[in-house]
Amino acid sequence: MKPIRLCAIAAFASVGAMIAVPAFAQSTAPSSSTPSTAPMPQAKPAMPPGTSGSTTAPPMGSGSSTAKAKVIDLNTAGKDELQTLPGIGEARSEAIVKNRPYRSKDELVSKKIVPQNVYDDIKGRIAAVGGSKTSASAATVPKK
Repeated sequence: MKPIRLCAIAAFASVGAMIAVPAFAQSTAPSSSTPSTAPMPQAKPAMPPGTSGSTTAPPMGSGSSTAKAKVIDLNTAGKDELQTLPGIGEARSEAIVKNRPYRSKDELVSKKIVPQNVYDDIKGRIAAVGGSKTSASAATVPKK
């Protein structure tokens, strides 16, 4: 055979060996006759920047959404601020202001200012601070 042809065959064989070797080196599992039944470890999701390393989530229904939203005081909020609540429009906000002060936020339902389903939607976003029995009787205007 000619020497050029021998060099080409030798080069081809050595390239083939170099390609095959890394494929064997990348194998991580030892070959065994019994398949592994251990579960693969799952990677944890990346934490957004600015958060602590704690992975404990607050329990559902703990009011985590109310912590983000500002709590509105029924006794001091203006009509515009009250109208930001879901289910509270112009008429209901005027009724809330008219029937002040409130000793507790559930008086919205007992005084029939808002229906129960609207109250259930907003009860985590409202508070009745500063309403007392004496201030309620002093501030109440007699109805005509």
